Amino acid sequence: MERITLILERKGAHLHTVSSESPITDALQQMRSENVDYLVVLNDNERFLGILTDHDIATKILIGKKPFHKTSVREVMNTRLPVVTTEDTVEKCMKIMRQHNVRFLPVFDGFDFRGVVSTDDLMYEVVKNRMDVFDPEDDHSYTFA
Repeated sequence: MERITLILERKGAHLHTVSSESPITDALQQMRSENVDYLVVLNDNERFLGILTDHDIATKILIGKKPFHKTSVREVMNTRLPVVTTEDTVEKCMKIMRQHNVRFLPVFDGFDFRGVVSTDDLMYEVVKNRMDVFDPEDDHSYTFA
C-alpha cells in the first residue's frame, strides 16, 4: 500500500487554515464557504497547533452549551490528535484512526507539519487500488474529487 506522502502529493499543498484567535463564528463561515469539514489551526509563524472540525464545534459548543458568539477557535480546536509520518502507510493510518476514533490525522516529516489525511482520503486510496475488483462497466459511477 502507498505511503502517506504520495497521498499528500496528490492532494496538493493547499490547506484550509484558521488562526487560533479567530472567533468560532468566522471559522464556521469559512468552513461553509470553502465546503470543508475541518480547518488546520496555525499560529503566526505557520506552525501547526491543532485541527478544528465540525464535530468539535458540535460537541463543545452545541452540546456543551458554550456561548457561541464569545468562543474562539483555541477553545474548541483539537490539540490531542494522534499523528503520523509521511512514511506511514494507509493501513497504519486506518488502524490509528480506528483505535483513536478520529477522522483526521496530522502528518509530519520529523517536526515539520506536512498536511492532513482524512478518512475520505484513505477511502479514495483503498478504492482506487482495488478497482480491479469492481465491474469495469461500472467505473463511470466512481468519481472522486
